[in-house]
Amino acid sequence: MPRSTGTATKKKTTKRKVKKNLVIVESPSKAKTIEKYLGSRYKVMASLGHIRDLPKSKMGVDVENNYEPHYISIRGKGDVIKELRKEAKKANHVYLAADPDREGEAIAWHLSYLLGLDPKDKNRVVFNEITKDAVKNAFKNPRAIDMNLVDAQQARRVLDRLVGYSISPLLWAKIKKGLSAGRVQSIALNLIIQRENEIKDFVPEEYWTIDSEFKKGRAKFEASFYGINGKKKALKNNEDVQKILAKINTKQPFNVTKVDKKERKRMPQPPFTTSTLQQTANNTLKFKTQKTMMVAQQLYEGISLGKSGTVGLITYMRTDSTRISAVAKHEASTFIHEEFGEEYAALKPRKTKLSEGAQDAHEAIRPSSVMRTPKSIEQYLTKDQLKLYTLIWSRFVASQMTPAIVDTMRVDLTQNGVTYRANGSKLKFDGFTKVYAESKRKDNVLPELVENDEVLMVKNQPNQHFTLPPARYTEATLIKTLEENGVGRPSTYAPTLNVIQKRYYVKLAARKFEPTELGEIVNTMIEECFPDILNVDFTANLEGQLDEIEEGKQEWVSIIDAFYQPFSNEVKEASEKLAKVTIKDEPAGFNCEICGAPMVVKMGRYGKFYACSRFPDCRNTQAIIKQIGVKCPVCGRGEVVERKSKKNRVFYGCSRYPECEFVSWDKPVGRNCPKCDHYLVYKKTKQGQQVKCPNGDYEEAIQK
Repeated sequence: MPRSTGTATKKKTTKRKVKKNLVIVESPSKAKTIEKYLGSRYKVMASLGHIRDLPKSKMGVDVENNYEPHYISIRGKGDVIKELRKEAKKANHVYLAADPDREGEAIAWHLSYLLGLDPKDKNRVVFNEITKDAVKNAFKNPRAIDMNLVDAQQARRVLDRLVGYSISPLLWAKIKKGLSAGRVQSIALNLIIQRENEIKDFVPEEYWTIDSEFKKGRAKFEASFYGINGKKKALKNNEDVQKILAKINTKQPFNVTKVDKKERKRMPQPPFTTSTLQQTANNTLKFKTQKTMMVAQQLYEGISLGKSGTVGLITYMRTDSTRISAVAKHEASTFIHEEFGEEYAALKPRKTKLSEGAQDAHEAIRPSSVMRTPKSIEQYLTKDQLKLYTLIWSRFVASQMTPAIVDTMRVDLTQNGVTYRANGSKLKFDGFTKVYAESKRKDNVLPELVENDEVLMVKNQPNQHFTLPPARYTEATLIKTLEENGVGRPSTYAPTLNVIQKRYYVKLAARKFEPTELGEIVNTMIEECFPDILNVDFTANLEGQLDEIEEGKQEWVSIIDAFYQPFSNEVKEASEKLAKVTIKDEPAGFNCEICGAPMVVKMGRYGKFYACSRFPDCRNTQAIIKQIGVKCPVCGRGEVVERKSKKNRVFYGCSRYPECEFVSWDKPVGRNCPKCDHYLVYKKTKQGQQVKCPNGDYEEAIQK
């Protein structure tokens, strides 16, 4: 019998490893936010966007076999796919939580294929906002992959590939390599060129106004010529003006013949959709469309708010709906009551009509919680994030508030049958404008006037004017025009505007689009050979058919076939009849510093540049730089030249760089400050342009 050692032996206990659920999203920041909400039983990984797509090297669509797309794993995603497969095998259950739109549905479908999942299984999870409640509720109600959404995305992808990979080789063969064409980008380019032609063909017309100052007692106010004998009259030339002035006696009073007072309501605008957010951010924050979407994506996916952890601050930012959930309305109403008072809370926020073709799949863009005011989270946001979040938050809160009430007053002043008219307004109740500063307008208060009052004319100023041509498109106005015509969808505008600039079909000058010579050549070819591509109604109708695929009303192959059969014939005809376009090199006016041959101006992918005429025997090239006629204020030997940063922002530097490293965002004036001898620069201010010293407080107004 063995002896007892007197010590108890410990039993080894093995803890069984519990299998985790795997959740796959697109981005690491979104994964981080969701994992915090789901807890330890879930592992969240990112696919880093799409993992399968059509190949770049060929068409990838079998036009002879029902337009079957040939998908391949995207280059560089091998390690990601391998890791996802490894974790999927170990997982208890796999959930696909890509974004709640066509692209997200397609990503989920491609993932299910690569991971060997059944798309009919309930493994698809969608949520409109990344908050704890929204995410947890979504995981309680998973669904199968919606093949209508997948087919709609697939149809758009195949359609754009057929157009792009049919026309682009023609552009390479007939114009130059590196060009591309697409359905929405071709229309965007065509709109810009049409507008440029309107500006070139515009003939200004002369017209005049007479702006005057009147007074009643000590109170002065402005009025303008309206008409004769109560009827409106246009002043076409100076002769018309002189006839009016001849009728007026400035020493005699004018009679107040009509006073029209009204109370008007200014209604708040609905919350943002994708396109209205892009337009407003471009107009008020000067954000490019691509930047707006990038910052909005950051706000949606989640921002770390200190002890509160990472929180998704806004709802999904790709939407064409202005709809708001009942929960969000109630929270907004509570906030408005507590913060501003009952009189500011709308009893029934007005219903807004959906734009034609809108899908209403998601809510409008709004804060995930209205209680997170911009001020309360300011310390956690970057400058750009704060600007965009403030815009979204204030627009949403304003949409749930009462209208602003404005007292308006219109007064007619008459002497010898000549009528002047004054319009005044005064804010009576600020309503929604208390929150949404972008909607505030200045008061123009008139003195208290009644009929038969007499007022005296103090000044009478005739002004000559000429009608102006239509304005060039900004990013905001181009998006608005595309949307009004039903061309493209919210997710397509940012990449469309980016690609027409990247291909150097257009350039932005003072935030307005101007077509380049290359853009006009490409547009002319597409106009001549592919009229349907540039037909706005045709393209809008095609967009509607793609939407019907999403709703299960149309079969995607038949829509693609109806488009491709006539289109493929147009491609064959264009290939045969189009002559090669030669973009002639312009003489540069100086010789190559390497071989002595004449230098020429060539058209490149990113614009014009200097190159040796003996290319490819001599490969000397130079950037085209613009001198501003000012000597370098640092070295005094070089010339100050205008350059552009990687983000296309203009700055100024020395022509002797890198020997002299002088750079300035502001344009140097060419003389020094009388106080400290630092060089002076031109600075843009709210009042206009001024000359300022960057090193001190010296400034001077620019003399016109």
